[in-house]
Amino acid sequence: AEARRRLLLLQEARESIEAARTYRGELLLRLGGLRQAREQIKESATLTRDVLEQHFSDLKGTLKKLLDERLLSLLQEVDVIEQESIKPLDECQKLIEHGVSTADDLLREGESAVDGDVGQENEKLCNFTKKALHIQLDSLPEVPSLVDVPCLSAQLDDCLLTILKNQIFSHGTVASRPPVQLEEFVEKPGGILVRWCKVDEDFSPQDYRLQLRKGMGSAFEDAYVGSDTEFLVLHLDPHVDYQFRVCARGDGRQEWSPWSVPQLGRTTLVPHEWTAGLEGYSLSSRRNIALRNDSQSCGVLYSKAPTYSCGQTLTFRQVPRGELIETVGQPDRRDSLGVCVEQQNGYDSLQRDKAVCISTNGAVFVNGKEMTNQLPAVTSGSTVTFDMEVVQLGPCSNEGGNVKLRVTISSNNREVVFDWVLDQCCGSLYFGCSFSYPGWKVLVF
Repeated sequence: AEARRRLLLLQEARESIEAARTYRGELLLRLGGLRQAREQIKESATLTRDVLEQHFSDLKGTLKKLLDERLLSLLQEVDVIEQESIKPLDECQKLIEHGVSTADDLLREGESAVDGDVGQENEKLCNFTKKALHIQLDSLPEVPSLVDVPCLSAQLDDCLLTILKNQIFSHGTVASRPPVQLEEFVEKPGGILVRWCKVDEDFSPQDYRLQLRKGMGSAFEDAYVGSDTEFLVLHLDPHVDYQFRVCARGDGRQEWSPWSVPQLGRTTLVPHEWTAGLEGYSLSSRRNIALRNDSQSCGVLYSKAPTYSCGQTLTFRQVPRGELIETVGQPDRRDSLGVCVEQQNGYDSLQRDKAVCISTNGAVFVNGKEMTNQLPAVTSGSTVTFDMEVVQLGPCSNEGGNVKLRVTISSNNREVVFDWVLDQCCGSLYFGCSFSYPGWKVLVF
């Protein structure tokens, strides 16, 4: 009994120790979270101070420059008015000074004629009289009165200071948290579906702006600007950390809100790629867009590898061939977009065994048989998605086993759901397409 009691005590002690260890671990995690929160507050406060100081320093410089430019403009106006107003006065002054000089000469000549010898008196007096008549001594230049000439002054409205004061005192705000935050990262092949949400109930967003950067040393770049609250970022390298942030623009405003707290996202899924080298199809540089060209050769274009797995969403999007061409190729009943268990050459369509697909006319085929349910036709800009989940019927082993996949195909806001029974386990599937006529251009992601 004593030994049993001791064993119970030891067991309880071990459980208490384990509980204490777990408790300590949780406390350390929370302590680490508190430290990160403290660092975030201090770092964001330091950054905000730097931004405010830089912004107002720039404003001071800009305002000084603008005031200096306005002062220079007004001083130039004064110079122009002064020069234009004084010019006629200077000309009048020269005319009067010339008249005074002429009058002085005439006076001297007249006094000489009057005081001259008697023999020459008559001739000098006659010449002087003629000269005086020629000069027109009764004609005087007009001198403007003071009320008729400019009197410069400066009109400076003190209300500018009041306006500037009100604008400056209301300029800028400090927010304790951004109005939008990143909410979820969903891995996609070669990309990440980023979702965000509004966290400020008083904020009415008009547009959102999502940015990302690779690693920590590069600069942020715009990935999306629009009104949606999610965006699929493609062309990302697998197993590489990307940093994301989002902000918003309020309804009727031009400036963007503060950025959200940056968060890291990554995808471990390799991107979907078409197989290169098949005659009849031209691929983009990233091999995720296939264009049916003018070649007469036809066949099924498969994915480079079986990269589609159940539980994911496979999307085909029909894109226009050019910015001004909104049409697609001529449809054919053999056209197909879908998935298959394995690549099988020699077929001109996925409408065969071990494959499910949709034709461009909206018909759905399972193992080569057409279903009664039909989806809308595939047109320019159409998006077709495949979703699958596994429902296992029998044991799965290396030798095989019956597996049922529940397939959902969606197109233009309509969908069909059916079960696809396979005789073997498939961890991943190929995707493919086939078009009989040129002009079709398909993006896969």
